[in-house]
Amino acid sequence: MTDTLVFYSGPDPFEAWRDALAPHLGDTVKIENADKVTDPESVRFALVWMPPDGFFARFPNLELVINLGAGVDRLVARDDLPDVPITRLSDPEMGKMMAGFVLFSVLRHARDIPYFEAAQARREWAYKHPRAATEISVAILGLGELGALAATEVARQGFQTYGWATRARDLPGVTVEYGDDALLTLLGKVDIVVSMLPLTKATRKRLDAAAFAAMKPGASLINVSRGEVVDEDALVEALRIGHLSGATLDVFEAEPLAEDHPLWTLPGVLITPHLASVALPKSAAPQIAANIRAAQTGGTLANTVSRVHGY
Repeated sequence: MTDTLVFYSGPDPFEAWRDALAPHLGDTVKIENADKVTDPESVRFALVWMPPDGFFARFPNLELVINLGAGVDRLVARDDLPDVPITRLSDPEMGKMMAGFVLFSVLRHARDIPYFEAAQARREWAYKHPRAATEISVAILGLGELGALAATEVARQGFQTYGWATRARDLPGVTVEYGDDALLTLLGKVDIVVSMLPLTKATRKRLDAAAFAAMKPGASLINVSRGEVVDEDALVEALRIGHLSGATLDVFEAEPLAEDHPLWTLPGVLITPHLASVALPKSAAPQIAANIRAAQTGGTLANTVSRVHGY
């Protein structure tokens, strides 16, 4: 009996992933969309992004779950997840995409683009003198694979770059602070804060009213991690009173963001629909296929996820 890989993702086209994976899997694995599985008992592998409740119960012989992305918090938090290994994507192209989006966002605030956007809306020729990158400090919170790449890219542009992590790291051009006690102090000395934290019990609403109060007056926030890392009510208030000058937000506690949410209309805020980094079929297919072959042969899986740590 041929093994089956089942695919489920709301935003991703099945055909693109099937066509990218097929040359790497050959005849050893059948690739089927979740709504057209012909033999549920043959399904040994699942490539998924936020499948519906009860999804996994359909496949009693599942041996491996592959998360269609780097962030796995929503997957490991489920109560219907089978007791099988979980892997995530670690794709260099995803890393480049994320680093590029973070750099764009940092430059948006460093070059005062919200100020010019507001002036344009008023049809006003309003000059504001640029600052050198060396005069602007940026903190990257979370130095995992994506965070570390983004931090080094920001540092490469000449910004005073800091990182915050749970342990010491050595990154070129980046001053790394670590440990819980260092966070508020770090927030108080930088101009731009970038959240790249994984969502865990320890990071849920870690950026709360106290964190925003600790930030420099006029500082900016960028969030490309998870919406739940931020206390949105506290963020709205910090923006409303002008303590923060703006934000670039790609992720939210509830997605899509409600039409009546105040973040839509607060000055200096840019909202994007969770697209800072997405999985690309052609570049991700080789590592997905390698893990499937490892599962078939008893080999070592790459990029496995810890259910305890949540990443």
